[in-house]
Amino acid sequence: MKRLTGKTAMITGAARGIGRAFAERYVAEGARVAIADIDLPRAQETVSQIGENAIAVHMDVTDQASIDAAVAETIAELGQIDILINNAAIFTAAPITEITRADYARTFDINVAGTLFTLQAVARHMIERGIKGRIINMASQAGRRGEPLVAVYCATKAAIISLTQSAGLNLIQHGINVNAISPGVVDGEHWDGVDAFFAKYENKAPGQKKREVGASVPYGRMGTAEDLTGMAVFLASDDADYIVAQCYNVDGGQWMS
Repeated sequence: MKRLTGKTAMITGAARGIGRAFAERYVAEGARVAIADIDLPRAQETVSQIGENAIAVHMDVTDQASIDAAVAETIAELGQIDILINNAAIFTAAPITEITRADYARTFDINVAGTLFTLQAVARHMIERGIKGRIINMASQAGRRGEPLVAVYCATKAAIISLTQSAGLNLIQHGINVNAISPGVVDGEHWDGVDAFFAKYENKAPGQKKREVGASVPYGRMGTAEDLTGMAVFLASDDADYIVAQCYNVDGGQWMS
């Protein structure tokens, strides 16, 4: 039996990468999915490939009006939102002495405020409708400890872990389970940008950092987006009903907690 039959989900940043993998798996598990992304044409292209159980909605998580409009459009098209995955995020890196206020503000605005206020908008809908919903935030192993060149990104993901704990404890009174997934290093097109940061600041050849981090994973390779989908299905399912305010590592053994 499909584990998410009859459920509706909104996934932010789902036009590509990890978010897209979640959307594909959710549809395969019987859910209908709103692919919410700032890049609407790419979200529409993704929908055309996933099929009729997915819709594309425009969402800029730095703009409250855009968040509210995307939530309203999803409800209008799918009836309600049972599951939210807060996946939209960006990566940045720089030595402490070179961090700019603009980069700090943009990264926190997308990664933390975007997660908080999307969670808030969907939680309000769930409470109003009496929906015993599931909210899944995307943390990172970077939120478990600092890194010399990744202070701002690490801080945003540490904030996501803390936000998940607080929101989970607050919303479970309404029957809404809030939890998080903490990936390790996940291969994909975003790693071209990550690799470029390390090539610049660590004087490495293009691709060198990626090979090094892949070799350091106890499992023996970098993760893939598909490696994360099982946890995303589990946390959205009835099997996770008694799980509240937790952050699960899905990282090939890189972090133990």
